[in-house]
Amino acid sequence: MGCVERSVVTSTVRRLWDEEIVPSLSELVAVPAISPVFDPRWAENGQLAAAIEHVRAWLAQRSLPGATIDVVQLDGRSPLLLVDVPATDSSSDTVLLYGHLDKQPPVANWSDGLGPWTPVLKDGRLYGRGAADDGYSGYAAVAALEAVRAAGGTHSRAVILLETGEESGSPDLPAYLEHLSDRLGDVSLVVCLDSGGSDYDRMWLTTSLRGLLQVTVTVRILESGLHSGMASGIVPSSFRIARLLLDRLEDAETGVVKVPEMHVEIPPHRITETREAVETAPGALLGAVPRVGDLRAMSDDETELALNSGWRPTLSITGADGLPAPDDAGNVLRPFTSIMLSFRLPPTADANAALAAVTELLTTDVPYGATVELSRIEAGNGWNAPELAPWLRAALDDAGKEVFGAPWRTVALGGSIPFMGLLHEAYPDAQFVVTGAVGPDSNCHVPDEWLHLAQAARVTEAVALVLDAHSKRS
Repeated sequence: MGCVERSVVTSTVRRLWDEEIVPSLSELVAVPAISPVFDPRWAENGQLAAAIEHVRAWLAQRSLPGATIDVVQLDGRSPLLLVDVPATDSSSDTVLLYGHLDKQPPVANWSDGLGPWTPVLKDGRLYGRGAADDGYSGYAAVAALEAVRAAGGTHSRAVILLETGEESGSPDLPAYLEHLSDRLGDVSLVVCLDSGGSDYDRMWLTTSLRGLLQVTVTVRILESGLHSGMASGIVPSSFRIARLLLDRLEDAETGVVKVPEMHVEIPPHRITETREAVETAPGALLGAVPRVGDLRAMSDDETELALNSGWRPTLSITGADGLPAPDDAGNVLRPFTSIMLSFRLPPTADANAALAAVTELLTTDVPYGATVELSRIEAGNGWNAPELAPWLRAALDDAGKEVFGAPWRTVALGGSIPFMGLLHEAYPDAQFVVTGAVGPDSNCHVPDEWLHLAQAARVTEAVALVLDAHSKRS
């Protein structure tokens, strides 16, 4: 790693986390900065602006000579915090370090003594909404830069971008990337601190994300409900027609999606990485799923389960309408059934082609000539990381050995992070490090969210080593 002093990186990062980051991050937890999609009055409520200001004030006290800090807000869009740190070397390219400050809704049923806006330090954990997802990211990015400098290392120009719309799907990020394109310049490395892995024993690199296709299907048969004793057997049930349509999309016995446009060939190296990750943390995949009773997994092979969740299409029914609660149900043949279909698509599948195929399957030759309506349509591509450059692989290997004492592993996330595709499209030649301190039990989006502080510090150290290696690459 050149002249960077490893012990100084460690001591600097740990001091910053213990003495300066944890107190400020705890205060950030107390800010109810709910993402815009969950708070339509976000601008009036001012909590996103409060989160931005809190972090801005902390950054203004940092020891980063020449750094500039700007709050950027386009009309009608949620604010963004931009920190521009000059290079310590002679390079002209940029490292973009990404995070977000908006949060999921608080939700109910937090454990006794815990709450979404009440920061609690306990057993090496910081509890509270936004601690793990993703309030720590900006702090970690700055600490990594400070550690590189303190340890005699170098880094290229670094821009820290903290948005406030990620939990809403990052709808404003494309406009900001276009607006800031000249200021961002030539981005050769993107570091995203909004992910995690299967344990807290090593560094986990997210190498792919599945895409998403959502559509609400409504099957209509009647203008109004009729007594089931009078109408059943004369006209078909809307539910049965919906079931027949679903059989066009999914094999009910196996769960295999039948739409060819949703399937891709899994790259061999991703299969190898998946197998290594499963062997490294056996049982982690199933352990993160709180099954009821004797429910069996869809396969006895954990590698196949990981490929199912990372590289194969799946269908979930995430909502329904037209179905009264059982206590309210009468002897009525209902006029319609609506179901929300949520497909997860392989990282390299074409979401628009998948949507076209699904539309045709649901609306062509509909059984009994029933009326089918499609609404609430959303389609988004996934993301597959570029091959690691030799310098980056070597830096990750060093970080695994020197910081974690264990080799790094990869994760193929089954969920979607829209901004990764946006950033990859904007900077197609950049290298990507998508990592973070979130683990399988960090409770992001649900009650009792918590951040593993030691893991967050180790990830910060690793990022510092990557920044130094990036500036020294040949």
